[in-house]
Amino acid sequence: MSEANSNDLTGADILVQTLADLGVDTCFANPGTSEMHLIAALDKETRIKSVLCLFEGVATGAADGYARVSGKPAMTLLHLGPGYLNAGANIHNARRARSPMINVVGDHSVSHQRYDAPLASDIFGTAAPSSQWIKSVDSVEQAGSIASQAWEASFGPEPGPVSIILPADCAWEEGGQKGGKVDAPQLKKPNLQEIEHAVNSIKSAKNPMILINGSALSETGIEYAAKLKARGIRIMIDTFVPKIARGAGRFIPDRMHYFAEGAMRDLNGCDLMILAGTKAPVAFFAYPDRPSRLVPDGCTVLSLGGYETDSENILIELVKVFEVNESFPSARRVRPDQPTGKLTGQTIGASIARHLPENAIVSDDGVSNSMGCYFATANAAPHDWLMLTGGAIGQGMPVALGAALAAPDRKVLCLSGDGAGMYTCQSLWSMARENVDVITVVFVNHSYRILNIEQARTGATDPGQAAKSMLDLSNPEIDWVSLAQSLGVHGTLCNSAEEFDSCLQRAFSSDGPYLIAALLSD
Repeated sequence: MSEANSNDLTGADILVQTLADLGVDTCFANPGTSEMHLIAALDKETRIKSVLCLFEGVATGAADGYARVSGKPAMTLLHLGPGYLNAGANIHNARRARSPMINVVGDHSVSHQRYDAPLASDIFGTAAPSSQWIKSVDSVEQAGSIASQAWEASFGPEPGPVSIILPADCAWEEGGQKGGKVDAPQLKKPNLQEIEHAVNSIKSAKNPMILINGSALSETGIEYAAKLKARGIRIMIDTFVPKIARGAGRFIPDRMHYFAEGAMRDLNGCDLMILAGTKAPVAFFAYPDRPSRLVPDGCTVLSLGGYETDSENILIELVKVFEVNESFPSARRVRPDQPTGKLTGQTIGASIARHLPENAIVSDDGVSNSMGCYFATANAAPHDWLMLTGGAIGQGMPVALGAALAAPDRKVLCLSGDGAGMYTCQSLWSMARENVDVITVVFVNHSYRILNIEQARTGATDPGQAAKSMLDLSNPEIDWVSLAQSLGVHGTLCNSAEEFDSCLQRAFSSDGPYLIAALLSD
């Protein structure tokens, strides 16, 4: 775009152009009246692609997926406090994924705020708890510098979502200067003395393990994890991670169990737990007579760095000190036979393992039914797997949308529960509008199945009809095919393993978005 005189630029122009100068190239937007000048600024800024989302939670989920794949922040455009609240669940997931994201929230003009208009709210108080950094642009002169600060803060010290509040008058007024270039903070390098101490501790331990997350789950990180496994050290990942390189040719680390009692059984005998890019594991929920902290009695916990640390580098340094040359065997490519019979999570997993293209991306929000798919695809073609990091369902479809826009040359597979999918089914409309290569598989069991499991585990047993109805999605049943088609996405229903296998193969051979409603037998 042509460079305008800075005195002719509005605050919205300055903010948007500053972010574009810093490399932001995508904006996921659900704007309102207070963001009209931001829309005008985006219209003029050709370096940023604007993607309309019909719900704010789709915009922030898509920005999360975009960041996980590209490694850089996208911009979102949200309408006042209610817009941020609508976006909040997937901002929470993005914060847990440590995904850089720049949320721009429009506000009433400064002069209008004292009148307490119907949409007025405490945006700062609403957004601050889930923002790594937050500032309000109180004058047009601040727009450029705050945009630069926000971009920088999204990378760290600990990466994550940041928020800019832009009052409407600060968006429409002219004047001010664009923000300057800034360098993105890098993840913290490991402390070499702590590495030496960890190595000595491992040598003294009987059953040591390393729990990894973050950059250690890259293809390179997994290679070095395999070397440490060859040294006799157990390697485990958190239950839910932002992204992990897996499939044929890559080492398969163990995965922390979701349920506390399963995790404690699995960790029995571990006397040393090294943390790399994560924290000590805890149960997702409290249960009667079950532990919250998932560390065995007598086990020493030693942290080499949390989420702010370059955990890939931690593994590299550990390998150097151990002087390990060999690697634990990686997964070999295994293509299962065509599954037959009932349609279950396991048979769906077998079909995915058969047909998943090389270098595909999987966005997993399948809740209770996707675990079988995860284990079934350990020997599939090499791929990246993105997980539900914050536990707030409704992430799968938006993250898939963002991932597809970040990597248009790669196929994206979304796994979604039917309950989870209804949180952000508007994603399908944006998928159709952008014509992205996303295949969405919806596990249809007409139930919040995971909550039926949890109801028994928490001790809330012997549910009556009212309690059962709160977890049931069958009255009325959701017609996913009609829903998808109404939003511009080709949809098909599968009732058997054979039918699903054929549909999935056809979907991966097609271009553009595709939805398969998998009517489960179990």
